[in-house]
Amino acid sequence: MILKSKNLIALFAALFLLLLGIQAYFMYKTYQVKEREIYRNVHNTLTGFTDDLEDKKGIKKASDDSLQHIFIRYNNKEISKKQFLALFEQNRKKSQDYFSGYVDNQFKKEGYKIAVKIQYLSIVFLPTKTQLIDDPITLFETKNKVVKAGITNTGNWETSSTSTSDDDKKIIKNNSFHVKSKTEFEILNIKSIVFKELTLLFLCCIALLASVLILYIFTVKNLIRQQKQVEVLHTVVDNISHEFKTPIATLKIASKALNKEWNPEILPLIDRQILRLESLMQQLHKDETEEEIIHIQPEDWSFFIQDLSFAYPHIDFEIKNQITQQLPFDKNLMETVIKNLCENSVKYGSSAVKVNIISQPHHIEIEISDNGQGMEKKELKNIFEKFYRIQSNNIHNSKGLGLGLYFVKKIIDQYAGRIEVSSQLQKGTTFTIRLPYEN
Repeated sequence: MILKSKNLIALFAALFLLLLGIQAYFMYKTYQVKEREIYRNVHNTLTGFTDDLEDKKGIKKASDDSLQHIFIRYNNKEISKKQFLALFEQNRKKSQDYFSGYVDNQFKKEGYKIAVKIQYLSIVFLPTKTQLIDDPITLFETKNKVVKAGITNTGNWETSSTSTSDDDKKIIKNNSFHVKSKTEFEILNIKSIVFKELTLLFLCCIALLASVLILYIFTVKNLIRQQKQVEVLHTVVDNISHEFKTPIATLKIASKALNKEWNPEILPLIDRQILRLESLMQQLHKDETEEEIIHIQPEDWSFFIQDLSFAYPHIDFEIKNQITQQLPFDKNLMETVIKNLCENSVKYGSSAVKVNIISQPHHIEIEISDNGQGMEKKELKNIFEKFYRIQSNNIHNSKGLGLGLYFVKKIIDQYAGRIEVSSQLQKGTTFTIRLPYEN
């Protein structure tokens, strides 16, 4: 079940990551579409203006200063390259304020920060295929500089004229030029504009992802909580099924003894085992009934050992009980501790088990020692783990589920106590328990 739950969690995580990727891709594509739309609107607004810009505020103010005449004069070596380039530089500076003001006013309402640059890439004298410029010439440019053009338009156009003599009006020369131009647009604050316009969409996407993530976390927590409940249920069932064995076995032996002969000690033993079975049954139904703690009495410690002596007549049990007062420990839990440790000694070859219970001012000390097989030091750190059993050549030498010492440790931890173990192979094992209490 745990493996299945882990697979479901992994699947859920994979699907969430897939959804996250889809949402990120969707937002990225939406961003690109919106960016193109804004650039297209800016381009459409500026195109008509830039096409007619030269006539409005540029070089074509008089026929002598027209582009055609400038090209002819430069081609005929009437002006130098420096003068030729200076004419365009002067025009660019002269028109920059007007050009920038127009662009800024055009998009002031939208808050766009626009940069525009118009250049001549090449000027070719067609009759001789002569290239008049080596590098691009900037005709118009806003105060905001283009860093990375969002839209780039290129254009090709021709201008031509003919020269005639003053006498016979005969055509003596054809002046044709091919011009290639480039217009670049950039919205410098495009990212903030797009994010501003798509804020609601982005927030909805984030809210959707957050909702799925919260649902995922809630589901995982709920699943973990249910797993813990199942583990607790299994622990209770394991505990009680484990503890049923001793009273049932003792009752069987007592029943056989009654069939053979009368013994006045058998009836109290049967009563104690029946009470123990009832207590175990109550643990199964503790949610339906009020939990009642029966404090342990001084004589109960001795009764635990008497019951064990009756159940295991071939084992020499010896108890030294120094307890003279009622203690604030649950009788059933203390019986589980004593009997589990003693039965563990019996399982692993002990013929004699000594139990010493000492009363101290603020704690009791329980020492249980045996002369059994003992354990290797490397095993001692694992013996209190659930389902752990000591193995010899990978073969279990005694029957059991590996739960006895696990429950002992759990009970001692419940009372904030401490348990220590020392052992030597073929010599035996000693468990020492200290349980604090207040008078």
